[in-house]
Amino acid sequence: MAGYEKVREILEQQKREILSGVERTLQTGVEKGVELFPDPADLASVEEIQGFSYRLKEREKKLLRKIDEALERIEEGSFGICERCGEAIEEKRMLARPVTTYCIACKTILEEAERAEQIRR
Repeated sequence: MAGYEKVREILEQQKREILSGVERTLQTGVEKGVELFPDPADLASVEEIQGFSYRLKEREKKLLRKIDEALERIEEGSFGICERCGEAIEEKRMLARPVTTYCIACKTILEEAERAEQIRR
């Protein structure tokens, strides 16, 4: 995959979508301003929604970081190499999950180890 142009396009599109969503969220928050909720049930609902929204934002922040790291690896020339075994990551996997740092075999091994660890707990 010469230069990983298709993967770069996917990563840059994902980044634009996340940043656009953040911008919309900020704009909506500014437009709504601070609202008062005299009813405790309303306040609880709002707090639950805000907590869920915060968790989503944390995931987006992590994904943005992974996207930036992947774009940096493309620039450095280290993109597409598995961090665990050092082998090339399959093109199909990179297109499906462009932020990946592991080949499918190594990712499978790591996930199996995580599951085994969870069972032990």
